[in-house]
Amino acid sequence: MQIQEVSKIAKDGLWTNNQALVALLGLCPLLAVSNTVINALGLGIATTLVLIASNVTVSLIRNWVRNELRIPIFVLIIASFVTTVGLLMNAYLHELYNVLGIFIPLIVTNCAIIARAESFASKNTPAKSLLDGLFMGLGFTAVLVLLGMMREILGQGTLFSQAHLMFGPSFQGLQLTIIEDYRGFIFAILPPGAFLGLGLMIALKKYIDMRIESRKNLQSQQPVTQPLV
Repeated sequence: MQIQEVSKIAKDGLWTNNQALVALLGLCPLLAVSNTVINALGLGIATTLVLIASNVTVSLIRNWVRNELRIPIFVLIIASFVTTVGLLMNAYLHELYNVLGIFIPLIVTNCAIIARAESFASKNTPAKSLLDGLFMGLGFTAVLVLLGMMREILGQGTLFSQAHLMFGPSFQGLQLTIIEDYRGFIFAILPPGAFLGLGLMIALKKYIDMRIESRKNLQSQQPVTQPLV
């Protein structure tokens, strides 16, 4: 695999085709659990693991699956890996699993995962599919974590609250108090705050893309000067 291919897959997953900011897929769990950084990180890691495993598996069997059966088989594969990840979280991160609740099993219905299985993994090699799952998952996780940071700071005035749910009791002191004696802004924790925060992130990405595109257009319009002989 060439470096240009890896770079394109990484850029697509992290920025150009970010499933949360461009395709707008997987918004239900994204908006529901991103009230704290730890909750967002937990769901993001779980989604990334399922994306990687399902992409690789779909790619491996792509030549043996009949077209009329591919969607049910892809959903069955995704459901199997979601169940596996859910059981592992329940065993080793039980408290975090209880906090995330129904949104772990609902990863099965995350359209971002079935979309990558159908549009990419079923048409590419396992190595490329693995990278696609990794970077699409990292892009989704990054949006989750950034939105979680925004909502937790505005809603509670803290960062990394309840870090022990993911990292263990020894990390209880990881919580950072950003605003002392803060009474909280309840709107940021509620669903409308999540919608507003995500909308601002989408608008920021659009603005950055427009600036990059306009800069490229200006550079392409500049006359090329001929060197003096």
